[in-house]
Amino acid sequence: MQERPSERVALVTGGSGGIGRATALALARTGAQVVVVDVSEAGGAETAQMIVDQGGAAQFMRVDVTDAQAVEEMIRATVATFGRLDYAVNNAGIDGLRARTGDYPEDEWQRVLSINVTGVWLCMKYELQQMQTQSSGVIVNTASVAGLVGFPGHSAYSASKHAVIGLTKTAALEYARRGIRVNAICPGYTRTPMVEKVFEQVPDMQARVTQAMPIGRIGTPEEIADAI
Repeated sequence: MQERPSERVALVTGGSGGIGRATALALARTGAQVVVVDVSEAGGAETAQMIVDQGGAAQFMRVDVTDAQAVEEMIRATVATFGRLDYAVNNAGIDGLRARTGDYPEDEWQRVLSINVTGVWLCMKYELQQMQTQSSGVIVNTASVAGLVGFPGHSAYSASKHAVIGLTKTAALEYARRGIRVNAICPGYTRTPMVEKVFEQVPDMQARVTQAMPIGRIGTPEEIADAI
């Protein structure tokens, strides 16, 4: 059941599909006004329209999270439009190429770290500045089980998610007494476009992953959104 839009404002990066879209829709169902952010204009705008079609309030912003000026403007525009920022879900990220650590291309390493680490840090930087003025706010960063263990073939992705967890723990300690909570969620294999791409690259992986799951299946974006 869709609740009527409230004064609470949520921002979700990487909102064009997968976990980001599911989270934006879930937040809207609680009555939050949602700012959907992505570099994909088509997917992000579609998510925002889905919220509006269900009776919610949403706005799409096309933002490259590696661009500091664009991220700062994203927060400024959110507050100018909605008056505040209560929840932020920093979900934008990529998995990068599949290659062993010794063979990993340097330019691809930089690309993954730029989006997955610097992008999250920039979003946190400006989200935290706004939330401090309110003495309240909640940030959830999308990390991964790859940030807790090794992930063969994806050294850049694994390193980036370890970094996100470190950023999260540090900010949580820095801002807890200022009324701001900072947490991370570490999904395992979840049926998202990113994971589907991995399954296409390695034909037998889906069967192996599914077999290893105690519940006998891969998670869904909606389940992760509910946890957020």
